[in-house]
Amino acid sequence: MTFHKRISFAAVVAALFLTGIASAQTARPDFNRKSVYDVQHYRIKTSFDTATKTVIAETAITFKPLAANLSSVEFDQAGLSFKSVSLDGSNVPLTFRTAGEKIIVALDKSYGPNDTVAIRFIYTAVRPKKGVYFVEPLVEGGTERRSAQIWTQGEPDEHRHWFPSFDFPSDKATSEQIITADKVFTVIANGQLLEKKENADGTITWHYKMPVQHSSYLISFAIGKYVRVEEKYKDIPLGYYVYPGSEAIVPKAFGNTKEMMRIFEEITGVPYPYNKYDQTIVAAFNFGGMENITATTMADTEIFAANVDFLRGNIEDLVSHELAHSWFGNLVTTKNWAELWLNEGFATFMEAAYREKMYGRKDYLRMVAQDAEEFLAEDLTLPKNHGLFNLEANNVAGLFDHAGVTYSKGGAVIHTLRVQLGEENFWKAINTYLNRHKFGSVETTDLKKVMEETSGQNLGWFFDQWVYGLGHPALTATPVWNPRSRTLTLTVTQTQRPARLVSQAFRMPMEVEFKIAGESDIHPLEVSKRTQVFSFELASKPTSVVIDPNLRVPVKTVKVNPIR
Repeated sequence: MTFHKRISFAAVVAALFLTGIASAQTARPDFNRKSVYDVQHYRIKTSFDTATKTVIAETAITFKPLAANLSSVEFDQAGLSFKSVSLDGSNVPLTFRTAGEKIIVALDKSYGPNDTVAIRFIYTAVRPKKGVYFVEPLVEGGTERRSAQIWTQGEPDEHRHWFPSFDFPSDKATSEQIITADKVFTVIANGQLLEKKENADGTITWHYKMPVQHSSYLISFAIGKYVRVEEKYKDIPLGYYVYPGSEAIVPKAFGNTKEMMRIFEEITGVPYPYNKYDQTIVAAFNFGGMENITATTMADTEIFAANVDFLRGNIEDLVSHELAHSWFGNLVTTKNWAELWLNEGFATFMEAAYREKMYGRKDYLRMVAQDAEEFLAEDLTLPKNHGLFNLEANNVAGLFDHAGVTYSKGGAVIHTLRVQLGEENFWKAINTYLNRHKFGSVETTDLKKVMEETSGQNLGWFFDQWVYGLGHPALTATPVWNPRSRTLTLTVTQTQRPARLVSQAFRMPMEVEFKIAGESDIHPLEVSKRTQVFSFELASKPTSVVIDPNLRVPVKTVKVNPIR
């Protein structure tokens, strides 16, 4: 998912002045969700009463028990009105009850791990509070500028408002959707379009199937009047769904999609893992974009910003971010919401990695620096920010409140990890990480293990201070020149305020640059203590001192006092 952080500057500035309330982060609890079953497949049939904003639905969930003697199961649901629950195929009715945001179903008998069970739910969702959004048409001067729309948003836990599910990222299943809508509309959903069937009542039923397992929050559809602009990357169809008459926006907003796909395949060594990639614009979308599997949803306001020359690069970043999730977030998915940075931090980093290949190292470092600055600005005004590993993850409604951490700090820290490992080891580890956990779910410990295996380094210190810890280092450097010995003494003090999970002394392998007679003289500088004194023999007194000139550790603040 992408916020409007790259373009809606006013919203970002306003957010920086909000105060956050976070409970003390003192331990590393287990945020994983236990289950007694493994969902294999979702089959979701939907039609709509737009006048009453009602979803008329039938969902069949196929699952396998994880232990013997399973006699009841529960799924997530919120506000659904169930008409019947039965065994799918045999229509054997099952007893059920709802409690809060759960539906508890008593099975007809006990089942075990060798069994496959399928339950069919018939229900309606009337004016769902989340999950499915009904958007009115835009009419100006008697002309329809944009049709009515119906679209979904699942992350983090909205889908329970329109279909029963295991609404948590750790369980992956295949899915299919059978969607009936007015024949004037186009329906876009995940995976392959198997069939379009015209009905006598003026509707068309669209049948999509996603044969590769994925987390339930990545299921989606979008319904409206669209024009499809298509091209291909290798044998993969790329579809751009825009409003009739707005086709000219496609090359401006989406024109580099093929290059992004090529670059992401090249640097990860992992081919694009699915059989299509669609990008659809929708109205009244709360985010910049959402990486629904094979069918990304984009806010039309963001995409149309590509008509403005100085904003076009921001839209390019948005498009690359969402595409990057095909590897980081969709193929390999965070196991729980405390680990969301593994999705969003990597997608943010990949924005910069794409730019490095496309436009050069200087542009890559500009993006990394921008990410670090966004985090530092947020952390300055929100001193109770969480870490990359989010100990406030049980507050699901607040997961995206601190984008400066999860997105911006995440991307900048991955850059520092890249520097720490070196080019060859880092990208080799990325390839191993993606292949080892393909179509699975991960935690930070999985990433750490791969990085250590590949590099031979013990990275406990790195993950403790950058992922599990809070805040950032603040450095004050005081240089003193001794003309007799031609030696510069540099005293570096870490001035960040120590607190729970904020390191008193960060470890930062980086460099220091001295400018002497217009020339650059760079020396290694590894800061690891609260106060350290370094001595450098130089040809003459430098005119300036720059800490970390090559931006090895961007997440920090630095004050360099005048040379004495």
